[in-house]
Amino acid sequence: MSAFAAYGSLFLAAFVAATILPAQSEAVLAGLLAAGQHSPTILVLVAGIGNVLGSVVNWLLGRSVERFRDARWFPVSAKNLDRAGHWYRRYGWWSLLLSWLPFIGDPLTVAAGIMREPFPRFLLVVSIAKFGRYIVLAALVLHWL
Repeated sequence: MSAFAAYGSLFLAAFVAATILPAQSEAVLAGLLAAGQHSPTILVLVAGIGNVLGSVVNWLLGRSVERFRDARWFPVSAKNLDRAGHWYRRYGWWSLLLSWLPFIGDPLTVAAGIMREPFPRFLLVVSIAKFGRYIVLAALVLHWL
């Protein structure tokens, strides 16, 4: 697989995994790491950037939630959005450290937009969480190779 195809597919999987559609960016990253044909550092950077940008889309949707909440394509159910909003009201921006978690992470990033979380802090905390997950995953995969 060419470097462009590998990095492009990883970026796309990571981006989509953080937005509307369910996707497995971890499986793509693990497979590319196991293949051993590409730099682990670049793979983690590409996955992290894609996933953070997907979360930025969620934050933007949250900023516009009143316009989109009832749209069929809206990425978060009312139940998950209410649960994320509760977490966000209770724990504030610290809850964004959980943005890497399945099922609750994406609604948290939407809730951050709804709650008008300042973008610079949102970007910093979500980047720490998302990159942290990929760094740990890469370390585990490379350790067991």
